[in-house]
Amino acid sequence: MMKKSLDKILGSTLVFLMAFIVLAVLWQVFSRYVLQNPSSVTEEIARYLMIWIGILGAAYASGQQEHLAINILPPKLSERNRICLRIGINILIMLFSLFALIIGGGNLVWVNYLLGQTSAALHLPLSVVYAVLPISGILIIFYKLNEVFNPKKYLL
Repeated sequence: MMKKSLDKILGSTLVFLMAFIVLAVLWQVFSRYVLQNPSSVTEEIARYLMIWIGILGAAYASGQQEHLAINILPPKLSERNRICLRIGINILIMLFSLFALIIGGGNLVWVNYLLGQTSAALHLPLSVVYAVLPISGILIIFYKLNEVFNPKKYLL
C-alpha cells in the first residue's frame, strides 16, 4: 500500500518536472530566437531539472523493476535460487545506495551547504541541487527492502 502511494507521488513529481523542463527549454528557444534576448536562467533551470529527473527517474525505475538487468543466469535456476539471487542483488543495490548516494551524496550536500555555494544565474544553493542524491538513495533502499521482504512478488 505504501509503495503504491510512493509510486504515485514520485511518478507525479517526475511528470511535473518533465513538464517544467519542457516549458523552460521552450522559453529559452523563444527568447533566444524570437526576442533576440536569451534568458540567463532557463539554461541553468534545465540543467538542474535534468539532474533531478535522471536521478529520481532511476529510483522510480528501480521501484518498478524497469532497470537494466541481464537475465542469463536466473532462468537456469530453481525458484528458490532465483529468490536468493534477487535478494543478494537487492542487498548489493542497497549497499551501493547507502554508501554512494546517501553517505556520499549527503557529504556533498553538507560540504556545499557549509561553503554556501550557489548557482551562477539562479543563486540557488547547490546543496539543494545535490539533495536529490540522498533522497534517491533513500527511495531506492525503500523499494529494494520492499522486494526483499516480498520476494515471491518480484521473481526474476
